[in-house]
Amino acid sequence: MIDQLIEYDKAALRLLNGYHTPWLDPVMLLLTETIAWLPLFIFLLYIVFKDYKKESWIILVGIGITILLADQVTASIMKPYFARLRPSREPTLEGLVHLVEGYTGGQFGFASSHAANTFGVATFFFLVFGSKRPWIIWLFVWAAFMTYTRIYLGVHYPGDILVGGLIGMLSGWIGFKSTGWIKSWNEKRRAISTG
Repeated sequence: MIDQLIEYDKAALRLLNGYHTPWLDPVMLLLTETIAWLPLFIFLLYIVFKDYKKESWIILVGIGITILLADQVTASIMKPYFARLRPSREPTLEGLVHLVEGYTGGQFGFASSHAANTFGVATFFFLVFGSKRPWIIWLFVWAAFMTYTRIYLGVHYPGDILVGGLIGMLSGWIGFKSTGWIKSWNEKRRAISTG
């Protein structure tokens, strides 16, 4: 069963990775980098400070928890435990996967930290702002595109992305829940100090 899933994953990778053009290669290589999305992150921080003012720190802690959890579960626990080679480093796929400018990523790829982090951020912001800023749902499109770059570059299987995205969404939910606990604790602390 597991072997069959791995073969499906490889077939899906080859299909999706097969759609590439020379002019798009450097674009995808740039857009897979977190730094390329700095303007988006600055804009999201602006919204946090605009909407939450003095309580912005609570939202920032929630974001921190989301990213820390998503990144550590995938990078520090899953990748070394499962030790699944990235497609770019898999000997049986040598010459079959389109790579860009020799970029191969780290040794192991399951599960995708890019997927966990981006879907974690999208989920967190959707849960925090979705009711008053419905357009925030577009962050999921950003997360999907960002993670597709990993398949395009041949450094992740679709299964890496899927599992990483699920871990990210769970991390985003935990980060969101943590903001509620922190806010409640902060209100009790203030009530005690003023009472």
